[in-house]
Amino acid sequence: MHVIYVDESGIPDSGQSTNHFVVAGMAIPLNTWKDKDREIRILLQNHRLSDIELHTAWMARKYPEQERIPNFETLDDKNRRALVEIERKKDIAKASLKGEIAIRGLRKNYNKTKHYIHLTHAERIATLQDVADKLSRWNDIRLFGDAHKKNSLSSSQCDRSREFALEQVTTRYNTYLENVYGPDALGIMVHDQNQAVSLKLTSLFRKWLSNGTTFSNISHIAETPLFVDSSLTVMIQVADLVAYTTRRFFDNNETDLFDRIYPRFDRTPGGALVGLRHYTGKTSCKCRVCSDHVRVP
Repeated sequence: MHVIYVDESGIPDSGQSTNHFVVAGMAIPLNTWKDKDREIRILLQNHRLSDIELHTAWMARKYPEQERIPNFETLDDKNRRALVEIERKKDIAKASLKGEIAIRGLRKNYNKTKHYIHLTHAERIATLQDVADKLSRWNDIRLFGDAHKKNSLSSSQCDRSREFALEQVTTRYNTYLENVYGPDALGIMVHDQNQAVSLKLTSLFRKWLSNGTTFSNISHIAETPLFVDSSLTVMIQVADLVAYTTRRFFDNNETDLFDRIYPRFDRTPGGALVGLRHYTGKTSCKCRVCSDHVRVP
């Protein structure tokens, strides 16, 4: 029995802030799940993040208020927190002069990052690097992903981008189970909770389970996806790192984290990349991923 943890990064809608939208999954044999879960929890504890959600996007950004504090890196965690909170109160007071929208945005930012303010930016990046390195050493896992370059899609295609990407990941996961573990292999999908789309995706999966996807039957997938709260499920948090890291590679050519996890994307015995697609429509692409697909410019 296998489980694949699925998350997404970016916004599928056209005209939004990201250039790409990514759905990514991390497949794990269920009999090694407990050990891997424990490894990540110990790693986070060692990085002073016990019982804290690993949210890559919010950890990876810089916090300007930390940079305003003299000798921030020499302080202990308690003083770091106290001084950052003081700076944030000042920022909210200034934002109040611009109106409620400015305050709301700042408070959201601070709420999402409040668990990490005792760590410097370098310490947060080191945590993400260690998680990526840990993942890279798990020889029995496979990564799957689908990245869409949004300006290569029509508006109607953008509307269905999440569906197309999830269909690719699901089909490849099913094929992997068949090819590696045989006709009796079964896998389940665990997806980050998204109240806005969970009913739609469940209905979509029911159709795929009955009639197959555009590409094949998915006879090795058991049930519709289980939707879980990422704050309570460590492996969804690791899948979040995979999705974010993949999108940032395509959006910004950020390679540090991507290089660490890239070898874990599924490949054929001959080495051809089949676990990650970079969809650019009719536009040619010479990126590493497209080259590994032997895509002709």
